[in-house]
Amino acid sequence: MRLLFRGFIVLLLMMSLVSCKKTLKPEELPGHIVLGNTYYTQFVIRYEKGTHATTNYRRGAYIPINTKVRLSKMTTKTIEVELDSFVKPLVIKNIAKHTGDDVFKAFDKLFGKKKVNLRQFNSLERKHIKTGTVVKQMRKKSVLAAIGYPPITETMSLESDTWVYWSGRFNKFNVNFRNGKVSKVVD
Repeated sequence: MRLLFRGFIVLLLMMSLVSCKKTLKPEELPGHIVLGNTYYTQFVIRYEKGTHATTNYRRGAYIPINTKVRLSKMTTKTIEVELDSFVKPLVIKNIAKHTGDDVFKAFDKLFGKKKVNLRQFNSLERKHIKTGTVVKQMRKKSVLAAIGYPPITETMSLESDTWVYWSGRFNKFNVNFRNGKVSKVVD
């Protein structure tokens, strides 16, 4: 029995070491990602309790597109950014099984060195991008700006005519497209 218990403890320790997230040093980051630099959100980011999961649930408070952030820390699984309006950093947890992205690619989808040019969108699209909502007639690129990327476990390709998002852990909604524009949002 003791041997079985010891084996269980060793297994737990090994599992915890494998799942540890390593803080990345500046020299371990790609050249375009620099700790302390300013970046801008590339779509409306939703968060709860100071955390955004890259699974991209559509619940919680939101941070508008083009919000200025400062990169404060990166690990192999998380990104921490500071916002002027936040007391604590916003923590982004990269959920690779839902995005197919490592933390660097997740960073590139979430943040850019420049603001998104909102003039490329029509007035209907701009209105809904600002509030993080989707309505009929929005183009695919405006849906990405408004609510971000759907999880790859539900939407294998952005070329698809149906993008499936999660409202929460158990609720989904579909954004259906016809000829590259939203034809229906099914909750």
